[in-house]
Amino acid sequence: MSEARPVIFVDDEEHVRMAARQTLELEGFQVTCRDGAQGVPDLVSPHWPGVLITDVRMPGIDGMTLLRQVARVDADIPVVLITGHGEIAMAVEAMREGAYDFIEKPFPSQLLVDVVRRAMEKRSLVLENRDLRATISGHRGLEAAIVGRAPCMVHLRQSIEAVAGTDADVLIEGETGTGKELVARCVHEHSARRAAPFVAVNCGALPESIIESELFGHELGAFTGAVKKRIGKFEHADGGTVFLDEIESMPYAMQVRLLRVLQERSVERLGGNESIALDVRVLAASKRDLRAASDAGEFREDLYYRINVVSLEIPPLRERREDIPLLFQHFATRAGIRYRREPPPVDTAVLHRLMSSDWRGNVRELQNAAERHAIGLDGDHSGDPQSNFSQRVDAFERSVLEQALRDASGSVKAAYESLGMARKTFYEKMKKHQLSRTEFIDD
Repeated sequence: MSEARPVIFVDDEEHVRMAARQTLELEGFQVTCRDGAQGVPDLVSPHWPGVLITDVRMPGIDGMTLLRQVARVDADIPVVLITGHGEIAMAVEAMREGAYDFIEKPFPSQLLVDVVRRAMEKRSLVLENRDLRATISGHRGLEAAIVGRAPCMVHLRQSIEAVAGTDADVLIEGETGTGKELVARCVHEHSARRAAPFVAVNCGALPESIIESELFGHELGAFTGAVKKRIGKFEHADGGTVFLDEIESMPYAMQVRLLRVLQERSVERLGGNESIALDVRVLAASKRDLRAASDAGEFREDLYYRINVVSLEIPPLRERREDIPLLFQHFATRAGIRYRREPPPVDTAVLHRLMSSDWRGNVRELQNAAERHAIGLDGDHSGDPQSNFSQRVDAFERSVLEQALRDASGSVKAAYESLGMARKTFYEKMKKHQLSRTEFIDD
């Protein structure tokens, strides 16, 4: 069977869509057409091997906005813009923002095919390079996404693998910046629902006045301003996964409606009477302790127990300090590729600053620091002076030992000699930090 070559074609003119579909399918591409940008970002992922083609001027979400939305999913997805006469300046500006190319209407069929072929080749190269880097670093599958050697992270990956193969609803808990959406996406992408939509909803960002319509949809005329029927997030995710981020922010009254939807796996659009059956998996995330919020009367107890079928807890970065150097190097390498420059080496002084910080913003804050480092704007990571000094020293000491063993491919003699340390002292510190040379031997 030939390798999948998917193309998403977005244009509000039906005759343009049909002509493009016929042209591209004759060349062996798998074409998905949409008459608008709504929901298109949910069709792509960092692993998606295709090309997106979109008209610039469309009602609702325009092509430039769609370009930015898709770039947030993966900045390397090739986006080809279709422009009208007189929009060349805008198209050039779009290319500066990351668009792959643009085609001016009306365009010959062969031009469309040629542009898509080149874009597809570029996408294939990007994905191949990513796979190569993942292979070199020894990270595959979940390890490439959920980076970390700390026992708590090994346990988290094992838990994700165990729960992904089920349809159980999952509550993901962790502080701000720990990667709750990343964990949710991993659960989805390692499940049987991976080919269906992953629909993320930030409950804290939706005004109370529209959250019901956003989640469950509405019928024409359901309220003032409802000039057409709207499909809600739950209905759009049918067959896939709904991710409810910051669920603790959901208005109390809306929690009753959500509970009913979760229990019955059906939804009624606002202003409608029809019950629409749903096949969705629900993943919810909270930065608060929902059990405590429930006990305080700030979150419905019955909803808490309904979404907490399985729970995944993401530890804060301060509880897995041994992962800081690895994560920093991982993010700096990715940033260097994106910005097309070689990151400066992570020397001892940088490591000391990293290990001395409290990282209250967790992995997200560390990633920002790594990106600044990659472009030569490495700042001060001195951290909170009130954090436990001995913990910082221990974490830094462990990271230096690990790096020395890693550089020496597990050779203890080479490692302690590179540090100018006595053999006995080095072994004592290995025992203190429960390090084994076998962890660092190259396969």
